[in-house]
Amino acid sequence: MVVLLVMLGAGLVRWRLLDIPLERDEGEYAYAGQLMLQGIPPYRLACNMKLPGTYAAYAVLMAVFGQSIAGVHWGLLLVNCAAILLVYLLGKRLFGTTSALAACAAYALLSVGSAVLGTEAHATHFVVLPALAGALLLARPADSWRLSTLWWSGLLFGLAFVMKQQGVLFGVFGALLVAARCWRERRGLVLKLGAFLGGAAAPFAVTCLLLWRAGVFPKFWFWTFTYARQYAAESSLAEGVSALAEHFPPILKQNAPLWLLAVAGLVLVWRKRENRGAAAFATAFLAFSFLAICPGLFFREHYFVLLLPAVALLAGAAVRHRAVYWVFGAALVLSLGLQREFLFRMNPVEACREMYGRNPFPEAIQVADYIRTHSEKDARIAVLGSEPEIYFYAHRHSATSYIYMYGLMEAQPYALTMQNEMIGELEASAPEYVVQVSGNASWLQDQQSPTRVFDWWYAYGTQHYRLVGIADIISEERTEYRWASAAEAYQPQSSYFLAVYRRSERVTAASRGTSRLPAGSSPRAAWWRIAGSPASLWGGPALQSW
Repeated sequence: MVVLLVMLGAGLVRWRLLDIPLERDEGEYAYAGQLMLQGIPPYRLACNMKLPGTYAAYAVLMAVFGQSIAGVHWGLLLVNCAAILLVYLLGKRLFGTTSALAACAAYALLSVGSAVLGTEAHATHFVVLPALAGALLLARPADSWRLSTLWWSGLLFGLAFVMKQQGVLFGVFGALLVAARCWRERRGLVLKLGAFLGGAAAPFAVTCLLLWRAGVFPKFWFWTFTYARQYAAESSLAEGVSALAEHFPPILKQNAPLWLLAVAGLVLVWRKRENRGAAAFATAFLAFSFLAICPGLFFREHYFVLLLPAVALLAGAAVRHRAVYWVFGAALVLSLGLQREFLFRMNPVEACREMYGRNPFPEAIQVADYIRTHSEKDARIAVLGSEPEIYFYAHRHSATSYIYMYGLMEAQPYALTMQNEMIGELEASAPEYVVQVSGNASWLQDQQSPTRVFDWWYAYGTQHYRLVGIADIISEERTEYRWASAAEAYQPQSSYFLAVYRRSERVTAASRGTSRLPAGSSPRAAWWRIAGSPASLWGGPALQSW
């Protein structure tokens, strides 16, 4: 009953924010899942470096709850409640019922916080669920391990991996645990470890087979391994330490009492000799959970979701004496109080702005609605920016497989090839609508990255497209929308906006002439320039003012 009450409380908080606009990662998963429901495999119309497990999970959840913002977040609510239950079961097996109840309550609160972007259906939530289930099977007494138990545990850890590459660290945790126990017992190492590894390999093997049969295996391999290795090697150790120092303190501050209890639990579980097995399990789980957030040394906020089950288990382990019950209750209340504005007062748009500032996530909804109502169902569109949620909202196929611009803007050896390939796809597809995104968060341009895509769009867009819409994000509280002829006469007041263009082969020579930049000006600089307007707002008063 207590577990159900915890799940109900977490569900009510999430229910309030079901309609929070999708951010770009969610947009990617939702669009890929939408394509899968149409029979289109991943990596055909939409490519990125993530493994496709979360795409498939989105497809299943949207088939049940609908292809909408609320449908995505109902799915997250279900996944989160299942994870709460698994934290309870794992905590009960390790430390007893009281600690388990405290652990599941701690996880419910930790995993919904704005500091870890907990209301968003990131892949990390989908990694946590099978990883917890696999760990639960391994937490059984070693003498009850059957080969089938180990195979299923491995399978669950393998599912965690295909959800996102970082999930492999949980599989390493499981494999080392099996090997250590078999070594200590001096029997069954080959059979038991073989059963575990066989199960762990099965999800990835099936994934490769399905993608090979779908004819997209070469693109899948390039994006998820060849390019992903390059991406993970971009950050230096100093940059990683800086990212950790930037992102972890807000997470710690938001639930400081629970993190302090986890530290106390880590110390207390080692005090009694009879607890050493559970203590070793929980400590190793914590260590590998931390390692799972380290690849690439980016330490983004939602990566820390991978660490939260281990932290919650240790916080629960501290609650083993009646005197500590009150301390844990006070810690929960204080943590709730620290997040009361986000959890209980803000509406979905306010909550989105609290987490993401002026990123164009609310505006993407209206831009996509405009495109959907002004185009046929088979129309192709393109987004020059990293906002794949627009494809999902508009229910329109992308004219290019590059649904993010990040890879094109990085100082890596494939960047220029990627830009050329995207340009070729766009010219071949001739999308009916193009959405240009102004705002650094949608590009993250490196100073040394190639700039051909800017020069190309400056020339190509001038000849073939006309401006039909503007969503100008003036502040977190105010966005100005202009459509049709009103958009052409509008001068953006902010450097954060979405510009919508419709293809028009009949562009007059006069309008093409006014779109040229003054001699010596850089199209790349003009793209971001907002003193008047970017050069892509062809021929209007904004450019003349610039």
